Amino acid sequence: MLKILDRYIIKTFFGPFFFIFSVLFFIFIVNIIWVQLGQFMGKGLSYWQIIKLLFYLGVSVISMVLPLTILLASIMSFGEFGERYELAAMKAAGISLTRVMVPLFGVTTILSIMLFFFSNNIIPDFQRKAKNMLFNIAQTKPALNFTPGQFIDQIPGYMVKFDKIHEDNSIEGVFVHRKASTFENQQSIVAEKGKFIPAANNHYLKLELYKGYVFEDNFAGKGENVRLKQPDQAIKFDTLVSHFDISELINKAIEEEQITDDYRFQTFNQLNKTIDLNKKDNERFFSTVTDDVLNQTNSTVSYMDKNNKSKAPVKQQLKLDTVKGNRKMEIIYNAYTRLDNLKTTLDGKANDFKPNVKYFSKVVIYQQRILSYSFTCIIFFLIGASLGSIIRKGGMGVPVIIAIVIFIIFYVINVGMENLAWAGTLNPYLAAWLPNIILFPFGVIMTYKALTDSQLFDAEKYKAFLKPITKRFSKNKEHKRYQ
Repeated sequence: MLKILDRYIIKTFFGPFFFIFSVLFFIFIVNIIWVQLGQFMGKGLSYWQIIKLLFYLGVSVISMVLPLTILLASIMSFGEFGERYELAAMKAAGISLTRVMVPLFGVTTILSIMLFFFSNNIIPDFQRKAKNMLFNIAQTKPALNFTPGQFIDQIPGYMVKFDKIHEDNSIEGVFVHRKASTFENQQSIVAEKGKFIPAANNHYLKLELYKGYVFEDNFAGKGENVRLKQPDQAIKFDTLVSHFDISELINKAIEEEQITDDYRFQTFNQLNKTIDLNKKDNERFFSTVTDDVLNQTNSTVSYMDKNNKSKAPVKQQLKLDTVKGNRKMEIIYNAYTRLDNLKTTLDGKANDFKPNVKYFSKVVIYQQRILSYSFTCIIFFLIGASLGSIIRKGGMGVPVIIAIVIFIIFYVINVGMENLAWAGTLNPYLAAWLPNIILFPFGVIMTYKALTDSQLFDAEKYKAFLKPITKRFSKNKEHKRYQ
């Protein structure tokens, strides 16, 4: 009997689970597309390459999607049990809520373990593939890599410069020079304005220019005397369309791995080595900084002590009254300068060390989240199952609102602790686990409330509690029969 019940509970859970996971995964993918859209457009990529890149990028969001899915699915499934009075029937049959939660707790534990191995072994590999694809794609479309006011030679065989580049691919102040060999005609194009237009063949870059000149000589391979006798040819144009062959860039291996050194490409154990190495680098940095600061401090102290000596008995304070005016000002000025230099040195060393602290915190937090997100799944299940059995509402209404509020709280805590760790004001190990530490007691309390049949979301209970207060502000109404 209980095995049949367990199968029914698990089946009820996985119904909304797969639907919610698909929806959330799609939402996260759409967000990635929105952010990366500019890198996809007009780069000659096939649909298969775009789908593959989105898949690589999407795999990394599973570590965030799965805990939210478990939270929402558990609220919905237990809410449906309560709404259909199935929980009441189970309790009437002598089956406690704890026994009802056991099969899904086991399923959640298995999913948490799977998430750990997935985040540890699979996500780093896909992170490497995605990062390298993005890097290679960024080099396949020179138009998006142009820097205004600088000469760029990314188009094979040409040197170009644009004074201004606008978001709609329009440009101003165009200069295009063809890199000609000894036996080719030299050619330069100058135009006031222009615009990149998608070409029919993705292996070509189409540039439409307006109001300019084409400067060209037709004496390739001829002697210098011939060149001196005749000037270069100049052609004025209102509109000129040029095609640049970029097949060399387009045909470049999109998935060629050129970036291999990144902490996000490493497993949990490999990150331990990276953290140890980073600690040693930071210790060496601290040692160097300490030596420099101590030397400068000793130099300042020695200078001040040197000017503090006198024939009179030694005293703690500097007797500047016995020193002549010019000498006194020199001593004060030099001492102030040395102290100011010391302060500048300390500030500079602190600024130099901030990137080291931020990088160390990023590595530690990334490593710990491989493990902490697995525990987040269990905590979210406790919260979701308890809230679902208390509110007794299924469907996509109230459960979705509650799940979103809880997830927003978790996300805000997550980002806030991460920023504190990056700034060096919070231990990165604690920053990675603090969201779980904060939400775990809430999950335990909600579980206790659910097991004791708490009326936590019963509006009538709160109305009765506030009735003495509201009664003071309400007017007594006589019965209509006596009016």
